[in-house]
Amino acid sequence: MLDAPRTVRITGDDTAAVFRRAEDVDAESRPDEESEHRGTPVPEAYVWCNLTSGNGARALWLLLPFMVVNLALWMRPDAPGHPRAVSLYGLLVRLAGLTLTVLLVAAACEVALDLTAWQCAGTHACAARHSWLGFLSPAADGWWSTPGRRLALAALVPAALTGLLWYLAHRTWSAYESQQPISRDPEPEDDSGNGSLSRPGFWYGRRLVARLRAAHTAAGLLTVAATIAVPTAALDRGPGGPQALDTAGRLLLTVLLVWSIAVVWVVCRRGRSEHLLDRQLDRHLVRRLPLGALLLLLLTAVYAGWSRPGWQSTGRLAGDAAFGGIALGQGLLVVALAAVAHALYRTRPDPRAALRGLGGPAVATLACALGGVMSGGVCQRVADWLDGTGASIPGPPVLLTWQSSVIPPLLVVLLARLCPDLPSPRHGQPDVPASEADTGPEPPGGPGSQGSVGRSSA
Repeated sequence: MLDAPRTVRITGDDTAAVFRRAEDVDAESRPDEESEHRGTPVPEAYVWCNLTSGNGARALWLLLPFMVVNLALWMRPDAPGHPRAVSLYGLLVRLAGLTLTVLLVAAACEVALDLTAWQCAGTHACAARHSWLGFLSPAADGWWSTPGRRLALAALVPAALTGLLWYLAHRTWSAYESQQPISRDPEPEDDSGNGSLSRPGFWYGRRLVARLRAAHTAAGLLTVAATIAVPTAALDRGPGGPQALDTAGRLLLTVLLVWSIAVVWVVCRRGRSEHLLDRQLDRHLVRRLPLGALLLLLLTAVYAGWSRPGWQSTGRLAGDAAFGGIALGQGLLVVALAAVAHALYRTRPDPRAALRGLGGPAVATLACALGGVMSGGVCQRVADWLDGTGASIPGPPVLLTWQSSVIPPLLVVLLARLCPDLPSPRHGQPDVPASEADTGPEPPGGPGSQGSVGRSSA
């Protein structure tokens, strides 16, 4: 790019840096008559490859559905002058990312809690086939043989998964999102003369990503706690159940619901701001939200582990209703996202926009479908492994079985429809106008994130 054998790094680090030719390092300090760049910019090269091919551990948490749903934010139709619709679009994308976190953790709960601890360990034929489950079997008549204690022990798997995602997200947040850009005066909200990449808040997601990391972590822990609390509280509400445990179960479910509402509020409360450099950090919220969810999970484990003579695990946990609700919620979010995208596209039609402005909703649909097929496929595979060729356990919810077999051909159809409509650079035309109009101005409470855990998510 610089066409020189010797280059010098003038700013940056090993992750991303700007280089010049060695003879151009002090070009600004030389008089015009001595400089070969009279009245012209000094050529520089920006090397950013390590931003995308850095630490290999990032691939453990940048899962495919979250990577795809992040794209939906950047595919929003350009519509200056409509800040409310722009904010609503970003809000719907953030909520879609939150549902993917819940779906991922719910799938881990289905594998560890429902299929393994509840169904297989509670069935003599299945537990006898897997000796490592022997101490959980009711036939062993041990301390861990009761259903509540089996669920509490199995909850370590999805809880550990959530903790791992939090750790990896925090490490990436510290290394990438917390690097402050060069300070400059804030741009006016109606300024569209400069490209989006030059806006002070485009690369700086320290506050937003920290909030979303805390919210997604809390959502994952609350999902685990609800998986344990719901069947236990249902047993205590039945005839003959202890009044004290019934009251404790109702109170615990109420607190879980309130904390879940707080998580959704945090996700909805603040979006991205490209024009302002937001240096604040909600330290109390970032710490207390996941810690509160973790405390509720521990209380739920203690509540479920209380002795309940005669309790036996039969059938499935409430997976059918849970996964059905997640699928319904994702469908409603995609429909609402399509309506907002269509309204934005009509205000300023752009022939370069994929699917007439509906590229973002189509990509969000693809992300939800990928999450569904991955969850269904893993649960179905584990169920087949635990049950062998017999029918000793009920297996995963019917919805997951359906998703693992039906969604793959639907994904092929969606990708075939989406790819031909993606815009491609036209030969001989500069790319600057496209980059300047890609996102448009956004208010401080405007659209945001992105999922799970990078600029997301989990």
